[in-house]
Amino acid sequence: MTPFVVKRGIVAKNVYTLPIIQSISKKLRIGKFFYLLLIFIPISIFFGLFTENKTLTFITSILSIIPLARILGYTTKEISLQTNPTISGLVSATFGNAIELIIAIFALKNGFIDVVKASLIGSIVGNILLLVGLSVLFGGLRYKHQRFNNETIAISATMLIIVVAGLSIPSAYAFLKPNDSNNQNLSIAVAIVMALIYIAGLVFSLLTHKDLFDASDEMKATHEKPTMTRRYASLILLLTMIVVAVESEFLVRGIDEAASTMHISMIFIGVVVIAIITNIAEKSTAIHFALENKLDVSIEIGLSSAIQIALFVVPILMLISQVFKFGFSLVFTPFEILSVVLAVMIINYLSADGRCNWLEGAQLISVYLIIAIAFFFIS
Repeated sequence: MTPFVVKRGIVAKNVYTLPIIQSISKKLRIGKFFYLLLIFIPISIFFGLFTENKTLTFITSILSIIPLARILGYTTKEISLQTNPTISGLVSATFGNAIELIIAIFALKNGFIDVVKASLIGSIVGNILLLVGLSVLFGGLRYKHQRFNNETIAISATMLIIVVAGLSIPSAYAFLKPNDSNNQNLSIAVAIVMALIYIAGLVFSLLTHKDLFDASDEMKATHEKPTMTRRYASLILLLTMIVVAVESEFLVRGIDEAASTMHISMIFIGVVVIAIITNIAEKSTAIHFALENKLDVSIEIGLSSAIQIALFVVPILMLISQVFKFGFSLVFTPFEILSVVLAVMIINYLSADGRCNWLEGAQLISVYLIIAIAFFFIS
């Protein structure tokens, strides 16, 4: 028989299982809140495999992705702490937005091209306005004024202007020439240019001018030590990616029925719901650094994530779409383009002087809320 420990008439946990759980929790320090949310993984699998209720499948899958995103971010950080800055940057770039990429691939497979485009726009706008806004707001409530290196932020801001050009030019061309056979070719060419400038940005920040990026130095200054070996972290990372793929399939399978049941559009789900959920771990990390008066790190997290979505994830989706004939292109709606333009414009303006306060954070959040409310009314 399996031995149990009995105390005060209550059967305690299995003495074999408990040390394993304790060992994992000591190594994988994601917080009690995220550990509690892990219960939605088996629940979502049950709804996805044994019921026809796609709405509950969608909701539980969304909730299960929250802790998975946190685990993905934590294990990526653990690997980065044990590698050189170049490898660390490449790991962060590859897995930083892996969940968005996986969900997008499953959505394209199921023909939800507009939802994919909406989620991409939502992630870009959300990282620029909501993530940075929350960081500046909470940091500003603790510190009257916070400063950051506007020289490095200016580099990211320029990258974001390239993002605007890369997304708006194919859209404008399609608007002017809707039946032109070159629309898709233009999207492919632009995606290639976006991928090349992203690679150039990595070389710039990780090799030739890495001394400019003080945010990385601030993170190292915390003297944080890894809690698990690189092999252990890689194993958890691999297992997490597999579970994310399963949950993404369930999520995409139920998105249509969920939108109908909850009386919201699929576009709103893509722009707001999926975009917020998949980036919730990054938001919590960014706020944490802002509260520690390391606003450089917070802003870098937000802007870098937005840049990765546009210049890394989008080209990959274009490549996958070409291989499997999914029909994805860089033609977005005018309102989606306007949202990105407004986000880039306001973050460029607010970051120009290298200092900020809580009101500027509230201003960023207000613009995000205005955009989200508008998308709610778009059918």
